[in-house]
Amino acid sequence: MKNYLKKIIFILAFILPLFNLAGFAQQTEVKQTVITGVITDATDKDPIPYVTVLFKGTGIITKSDADGKFVISTRETHTELQFSYVGYKSSFVSVKPGESQVINVKMQSESQSLSEVVISSNKRPAYRNKNNPAVELIRKVIENKSKNQGKAYEHISYQQYEQMSFSLSNLSEKFKGKKLFRNYQFLFEEQDSTKIGGKLTLPIFMEEKLSQNYLQRNPDKKKVVVLGDKHVNYDSKFIDTKGMSKYFERMYADINIYDNNISLVSNQFLSPIADASPTFYKFFITDTIKTHSPQLIELSFIPRNNTDLLFEGKIYITMDGNYAVQDAFLTVNKNINLNFVRALEAKLDFDKNPDGRYHLAKTNLIIDFGISQNKGGGFTGQRTVILKDYQVNVPQPDTVYQGPAHVIAPNAEKRPDQFWNNQRMADPSLTANINIYKNIDTLQTIPSFKRTMDLVTLLFAGYKNFGPFEMGPVNTFYSFNNVEGFRLRLGGRTTTALSNRYFFETYGAYGFKDEKWKYFLSGTYSLNNKSIYAFPQNYIRGSFQRDTKIPGQELQFVQEDNFLLSFKRGENNMLLYNDIYKVDYVHEFENHFSYAISARKWTQRPGGSLIFNNFDANNLHSVDHINTSEITVNLRYAPFEKFYQGKLYRTPIIDKYPIFNLRYTAGLKGVLGGEYNYHNLMGSIDKRFYLSQLGYTDVTVEGGYLFGKVPFPLLTIHRANQTYAYQLNSYNLMNFLEFVSDKYASVNLDHNFNGFFFNKIPLIKRLKLREVASIKVLYGSLRDENNPNKNPDLFQFPKNSDGVTTTQSLDRTPYVEGSVGVGNIFKILRVDMVKRFNYLNNPEVSEWGIRARVKFDF
Repeated sequence: MKNYLKKIIFILAFILPLFNLAGFAQQTEVKQTVITGVITDATDKDPIPYVTVLFKGTGIITKSDADGKFVISTRETHTELQFSYVGYKSSFVSVKPGESQVINVKMQSESQSLSEVVISSNKRPAYRNKNNPAVELIRKVIENKSKNQGKAYEHISYQQYEQMSFSLSNLSEKFKGKKLFRNYQFLFEEQDSTKIGGKLTLPIFMEEKLSQNYLQRNPDKKKVVVLGDKHVNYDSKFIDTKGMSKYFERMYADINIYDNNISLVSNQFLSPIADASPTFYKFFITDTIKTHSPQLIELSFIPRNNTDLLFEGKIYITMDGNYAVQDAFLTVNKNINLNFVRALEAKLDFDKNPDGRYHLAKTNLIIDFGISQNKGGGFTGQRTVILKDYQVNVPQPDTVYQGPAHVIAPNAEKRPDQFWNNQRMADPSLTANINIYKNIDTLQTIPSFKRTMDLVTLLFAGYKNFGPFEMGPVNTFYSFNNVEGFRLRLGGRTTTALSNRYFFETYGAYGFKDEKWKYFLSGTYSLNNKSIYAFPQNYIRGSFQRDTKIPGQELQFVQEDNFLLSFKRGENNMLLYNDIYKVDYVHEFENHFSYAISARKWTQRPGGSLIFNNFDANNLHSVDHINTSEITVNLRYAPFEKFYQGKLYRTPIIDKYPIFNLRYTAGLKGVLGGEYNYHNLMGSIDKRFYLSQLGYTDVTVEGGYLFGKVPFPLLTIHRANQTYAYQLNSYNLMNFLEFVSDKYASVNLDHNFNGFFFNKIPLIKRLKLREVASIKVLYGSLRDENNPNKNPDLFQFPKNSDGVTTTQSLDRTPYVEGSVGVGNIFKILRVDMVKRFNYLNNPEVSEWGIRARVKFDF
């Protein structure tokens, strides 16, 4: 049962956004040679770090850690281990193939090669930065970073070829022989068993790109022309291929070792040559390469804490006065606080420029993912980037930089095979998985594969495909609440199999307590002859909806009638019955600027305990409904945004770039029965700030102002949450319809420490937990003209069964709530203790609460 739970967690965390075609299977035991041990100095018995350990005559190699410990394994038959380290005699030890064994090695010092070293004690001194030549060297590297980066040149141009491949990995013959894969044997590939990913793999994705790049300083300009783009194409009804590509690009981002922070697998790692690296890393001079011109110093490094988001490995520094990085090998410790990553290796190669400095010429990044740290099936991705025709300080004509900064050549996706064969000639390993293109095309013609993908799509995306129509989403078929009672819903939408231009969506729902039907119908016309869910969108839509809404409940990436949201705290028996006629026009651009214009005729009727009451000649009068006609303009700009397009929502791949939103709404009295004139302006900025080893902070700043006199249903009803799920953009201890404003400003801060403190606590650090904290502050107010306590002809604020007013405006004191929590529980769960700091005398409020949120993250 435990193994099955682990598998489910991994599938949800990694496969869910990709809808991959297979699950996992535990690998059967294969006889292999596994050797562990400790390497010590034969004289003083102290451990020796960074000793090179390899099976003699092979490339199967590892190094001992800071405590002299090592682990090395192979499935091949080798009988001798070799141990090498500068200043020590090489040692050779016999091993027994096919067995697990412990071998502790004592290495003899070569005194003649250490004549310049003064030994002052029998004890190896504690590691210190002070008077440490390795630290002095890394500080020289840091000091010279600015002149060794590309930004030191006024002009740069180069061609960039990149290949990204992804495979099910570390598979067993038993897995290959499963009935599920009986018709898919042609998909499997075999490789060298010593490579990351194991001997048997199943390639599932591949893409290649070739681009011409130009950069200019003063003023800064950049131009990227994509000359070729080739990738596996899955049926869009199952998988968003372009979204998958963006997802992989975010995990396998470009590595610039000169940056203070390096982004990988949605996290930021501190570079070994970051300004603050001597605080977090230990450095050791482990070799001198005199055969290279200029001479190189091999500088090895490890984290001071092996659970922090840091690398370990080695870099080679030029001894020509430039202190440039000539080569680098980066990996991570197996104890790092990183989910599902079994192995990570990055190899960076640099070439010399005419002026003697270096530029990055090739990057090879491999990451192996899996549930178990050492065994069982997993996923392996590899990204190789090669730069060629690198030129510096060669000015380009101004015409090169004209137009968009990123351009795709018209024939980029139609390049012949010979074009790509020429690009792969730079590295023979780049041809390893090229059969995947035709394999996946063949795969999608097999009926059993289509049936499998239909089932996967139903389980994970919630839709059952019937060709031109798909039914769903499944998680909305049943829900309940205090007003509607037991609620059933059934719906679906058309697909591109029906038309690339026309799309229709509908659902019907029925509440068994209120005995009312709800329904929705929309028709959409695509103006760019693409799916309306594909980026960039450009469509016009007309719709009608008759349904309920809880005032103040605003959700992201989930529908309101999701079954799990049926469970709520406190009283939640107020809702609105809405009739909405709406026309939308949406236009997105390649630079991720978009605008949307909508016209809406909106009728609101109170439901449950909610009543629209106002005073007419000093008598309380009930109003059955209100009518509103609106025009809304939304502007959005999200530079460099990446996202995965699911069946219902776009899931953003959050990065350091801000997202700007501006919305203007005008109420039109006398138009189509509209009863109110008003203007509502709202703006927001979302931004993630990376704080290196201290994690990251997500910040949202928002504000709004409403001009005009309106009843409370048309005011800003602040986002509240009465479910037990922690919602990032809502106030988790605020009740529905508790606060309204006609002008407001808010700031939300959510910080994830990435385990910075837990990683320092013995035993607890093994759990790989992560600390989180948040603070949410809301300022708001209500002008007298919109306050029913001072303007009796307005709708009066709702009251509960005891006659106590449950809705109010904020006074001079802001609403404040905060939380502290623990994330990464079982690798998927975040639990927060939330505290509400004020307005505690309001009815039915809680000062404390525990909220949980499922979060899939690496």
